[in-house]
Amino acid sequence: MPLTDLPLAELRAFRPDVAEPADFDAFWRGTLAESRALAAAPEFSAAATPIGELIVEDLLFSGFGGERIRGWITRPRRSGRLPVVIEYIGYGGGRGTPGERLRWAASGYVHVLMDTRGQGAGWGTGGDTPDPHGSDSATPGYMTRGISRREDYYYRRVFTDAVLLVDAVRALPYADSSRIGVTGGSQGGGISIAAAALHPGIAAAMPDVPFLCHFRRSVALTPENPFREIERYLSVHRDRVDQVFHTLSYFDGVNFARRITRPALFSVGLMDDIVLPSSVFAAYNSLATEDASIEVYEFNGHEGGGFSHWLRQAAWLAERL
Repeated sequence: MPLTDLPLAELRAFRPDVAEPADFDAFWRGTLAESRALAAAPEFSAAATPIGELIVEDLLFSGFGGERIRGWITRPRRSGRLPVVIEYIGYGGGRGTPGERLRWAASGYVHVLMDTRGQGAGWGTGGDTPDPHGSDSATPGYMTRGISRREDYYYRRVFTDAVLLVDAVRALPYADSSRIGVTGGSQGGGISIAAAALHPGIAAAMPDVPFLCHFRRSVALTPENPFREIERYLSVHRDRVDQVFHTLSYFDGVNFARRITRPALFSVGLMDDIVLPSSVFAAYNSLATEDASIEVYEFNGHEGGGFSHWLRQAAWLAERL
């Protein structure tokens, strides 16, 4: 796979004019307030797993509209309040089976993995959280569900789930609420950007090859799915172009990045044909924090830095939490 986008020097200076609605903050304040008013206390119980050196728990918490969302908690067997890493999952994946992801817990963190509503059948070992909301006409996938109205758009529910998970984690008796980091790859990276912008209790963000940024450019130029779902939708609904991109402006990672004031570590693969490097840099270059860095993997695609990048994340996070 050749380089898919601009030269690195241009990417580092790339600051596009991404549309931001005037009521962006009001929209998200209202959205979160409505769901918080319906939230119940989180529930957690022992998970069935042969793993004995770590504690693995089944988590149930209130997300968008008070709807119950599942997750896994994996943590060390020691007392006291520990730092937390919340992880969001890539497109099409689910939380899987308990004990699949052990790195953060084995490194001394409480690791909380959020199931993504309605997903879990695209790869991995499945998901357990339904999305009980319908949609008007949409292409296969999740990108165009409810896209004609910001109130109905699929990612309004997902981003709200992600933020309210932080509320739930802060209530856990073994979590240090002052030391919460968020991370995720691809879709999970995009969700982590939104969560870090919308929840003041997040201390650090580590979006890995983040998806859902600079929708206008990404839909026009990305050669592979999932952004092409929106392209196909608009090829049929020719009269909805302005309406669709107005909806998407409330969910664009660039607009969320402008509101992130906490430390942030990004990653990007310059041969990525699923998430354009320019869309990652559009968000990264918009951050409001001075403590920001980006790891560039020149000859990698959407896999980014793999385990090597996790080692970089672990070292970076240890200095901040």
